[in-house]
Amino acid sequence: MAPAAANNVGILALDIYFPPNCVQQEALEAHDGASKGKYTIGLGQDCMSFCSDVEDVISMSLTVVSTLLQKYEIDPKQIGRLEVGSETVIDKSKSIKSFLMQIFEKYGNTDIEGVDSTNACYGGTAALFNCVNWVESNSWDGRYGLVVCTDSAVYAEGPARPTGGAAAIAMLIGPDAPISFESKLRGSHMAHVYDFYKPDLASEYPVVDGKLSQTCYLMALDTCFKNFCQKYEKHEGKQFSLSDADYFVFHSPYNKLVQKSFARLVFSDFLRNPSSKDEVTNEKLGPFTTLSDDESYQSRDLEKASQQVAKPLYDEKVQPSTLIPKQVGNMYTASIYADICIPSSQQK
Repeated sequence: MAPAAANNVGILALDIYFPPNCVQQEALEAHDGASKGKYTIGLGQDCMSFCSDVEDVISMSLTVVSTLLQKYEIDPKQIGRLEVGSETVIDKSKSIKSFLMQIFEKYGNTDIEGVDSTNACYGGTAALFNCVNWVESNSWDGRYGLVVCTDSAVYAEGPARPTGGAAAIAMLIGPDAPISFESKLRGSHMAHVYDFYKPDLASEYPVVDGKLSQTCYLMALDTCFKNFCQKYEKHEGKQFSLSDADYFVFHSPYNKLVQKSFARLVFSDFLRNPSSKDEVTNEKLGPFTTLSDDESYQSRDLEKASQQVAKPLYDEKVQPSTLIPKQVGNMYTASIYADICIPSSQQK
């Protein structure tokens, strides 16, 4: 008999693993001869985790999947789909998912769909959407989906190196979830840009255009927000405002970019309906409404003003999610989902 249609599909449980090795960003500043505060204040980071020579994305993934199943007492035979998001290449043919099958084979469960999704940091989100879509579809067989996001972010010596990090996240997907997804209200943006890429398969280091990468982030954020708002208004019959959301989580290459990105979201929200904002917001952001998109991405004055306006909302709706990314560093595909791994001592 086919299972009943699934409702409120989303994350039932999740776990995170990151290496025990880390470097304090203050110590890295001193080692690199960088000015004091360049990494801690300039990037907004506290520490950076890294894999030793006995760890990699496969070992981290094996650990986090095993601990999630044990902590939540999940029968491995009840996993029906396993999706992995990663951009850290271990084998050019063999998926990380196939390595993880070691956990399930000994329980006699080899009937598990899914493979790896690779597209820089978005691969983890693609894997998550695949699992959610599976549970919501006619293909669902009643078992759980499992998503793993794992990466080791390593950079060549230079300005990008302190934005590294490493971790693995495992998420159990199913119906009646405490963190459920509004599947009809996704706003997406995909474009072909050479801001970050890995053309040399013999090297683990990416080629990065830092300034372009930051602009691409803000452009994608603007487009996703616009697309989301259009779908929300069509579905709900009313205009969306940032005040409608309790919390926001961001992909976190480094915390300063998260601060700038939320400020950009506040500015975008202001542009959509300036008449609904308070006098202080109108005074600070009003002068920038005539800027073109390209001009606004490069305007330091707008960046400063929007961060000032956004700070109270940031402290309330974003800051609680930044603890782990600030301590661990950039986790690529796992980065955004580390935001929702908030220790109980930090929860309100």
